[in-house]
Amino acid sequence: MKAPEQAPVAPTEQPDVDNTFLQEVLEGLARSPKQLASKYFYDARGSQLFEEICELPEYYPTRTEVEMMRQLGSEIAKLLGPDRAIIEYGSGAGIKTRQLLEALESPRAYVPVEISESALAASVTTLEQEFPDLNIDPICADYTRPFELPASVEGSDPIVFYPGSTIGNFTPNAAVAFMKLMREQVGDSGGVLIGVDLKKDPNVLHAAYNDSQGVTAAFNLNVAVRLRDELGADIDVEKLRHYALYNPVEGRIEMHLVNTTPQSFTVGGERFELDRGETILTEYSYKYSVAGFAELARRAGFAIAQTWTDPEQLFSIHYLEAVS
Repeated sequence: MKAPEQAPVAPTEQPDVDNTFLQEVLEGLARSPKQLASKYFYDARGSQLFEEICELPEYYPTRTEVEMMRQLGSEIAKLLGPDRAIIEYGSGAGIKTRQLLEALESPRAYVPVEISESALAASVTTLEQEFPDLNIDPICADYTRPFELPASVEGSDPIVFYPGSTIGNFTPNAAVAFMKLMREQVGDSGGVLIGVDLKKDPNVLHAAYNDSQGVTAAFNLNVAVRLRDELGADIDVEKLRHYALYNPVEGRIEMHLVNTTPQSFTVGGERFELDRGETILTEYSYKYSVAGFAELARRAGFAIAQTWTDPEQLFSIHYLEAVS
């Protein structure tokens, strides 16, 4: 166990994060329609904006999941059992993390995995103060790609903690592929505790992604700001507008940046054209039925051991067990 007086451990660095960012931006902009990966919302500014989104009255997922975790903490802890290592993908500000760690009996280790180094460092610093006896092994990495786990996880029947309904940002087939990576990480005796947004009234969904204060718009535009500021793109961000809609046929929110005036821009030595009204797709957010998500989990090598939903059936939390 890490002694309380020790200095915070620096996050494990993964190489070529910036090169990967540029490569994936170029690949996405070469597609039709143009796309940018939603994981690149989350630099320091994007992470802060997302925390503001979570406090908005229209945005139900976070407050619903937080309340569920508050009420279910002891039940979840009993189900998971003692001496488990927790691997959290996209740790963010760690509100739900604290709820889980406080409820668990003698967790062996906590491994936050976050693509934003600044967000990871801030979260770890706070958690080290609040849980001084907990072994915290942070990893700065893109968790959608394979990465090496620290030795503290070995032999602990690890649990991947993936709250926040972020699984919805993947298309169903991509979600299965990603969850198969989870399956490899937790092994035959591990599991996954995951938040999943549910299908519901489209008007509720529309309001959640088009808030009246414009915070979601700023969050969406931040990915274009990153292209300009970090990759040197000469894109005119002022010509872009936030646009989000619910596609009931596909069961997903689609978030776009709409270009209002024709422009061309260069990034990484490549030239791109944007027509008036042309969009850049920045996010999918799929919504599931409980049965639909169970089928997704089955395809990835998991069985649902327990499902919880809130009284209004807005959100769900699932505990998945690995199956052979």
